[in-house]
Amino acid sequence: MDNQILIDYLPIAVLLGISIFFAVLLPVLSLSLGPKRPTARQLTPYESGMTAIGEAQRRLPVKFYRIAVLFILFDVDIILLVPWAITFRKLGYFGLVAMLIFMVIFVLGDAWVWKKGVLEWE
Repeated sequence: MDNQILIDYLPIAVLLGISIFFAVLLPVLSLSLGPKRPTARQLTPYESGMTAIGEAQRRLPVKFYRIAVLFILFDVDIILLVPWAITFRKLGYFGLVAMLIFMVIFVLGDAWVWKKGVLEWE
């Protein structure tokens, strides 16, 4: 194996080693230096200075999940648009047509979501 290749990958290996070191060291330090005998007061739930009322595990309405999925879809749209915009001139007409097809499908999906009332907040 060529020594130049090993030298090129040395910074990555050092960074990986440091990352693994801290990923192992911090939990070990936390377990060894942390409190060993928690009191009843330390084990009680605490929320903004108030005593918790009701269950901690309550179900969220579906509308929160719908909004989260839409947020992810918009993120994917932006993730695909930025590299396309950077390489727009190199892609030529094929890239333009491909992105137009993608955007038409995306806008139709947005219109369908809007028509279904997913964006309405009660």
